[in-house]
Amino acid sequence: MAIWHGAPATPEQLTARTAGCLPGHLGIRFTEVGADFLRATMPVEARTHTPFGVLHGGASVVLAETAGSVASLLCVDTRESMVVGQEINANHLRGVTAGTVTATVRPWHLGRRSHVWNIEIRDGEERLVCISRLTVAVVERRPAS
Repeated sequence: MAIWHGAPATPEQLTARTAGCLPGHLGIRFTEVGADFLRATMPVEARTHTPFGVLHGGASVVLAETAGSVASLLCVDTRESMVVGQEINANHLRGVTAGTVTATVRPWHLGRRSHVWNIEIRDGEERLVCISRLTVAVVERRPAS
């Protein structure tokens, strides 16, 4: 059973929506919208490296929060609600120096006022690089003043 509100957006639409902000600057692209998951990728290269040449933990957190926040957005009626990140944690498990990492986000909890997401980030060989949990607040959209 699909968890999305209405017809889900395409990966291309989601990538275009984030192109002009931080996810776009890091090369994050959405690649798949499943019935109960969302996938996004990010290149591991100079702009996502630490000065030591490995994937920056902060870049992994940006990927995790981007994927989870967009997933939450797809679960609500955006005419009535908006979503805001409330808390994120991450455990960095493996260093990556090149290639692409892929985040897969699935829900732990989809409530009326909060969503909790599990995000796994894996390298090109499917090895676990980072695990993250994101809590998102679902808040009422206020009319513009």
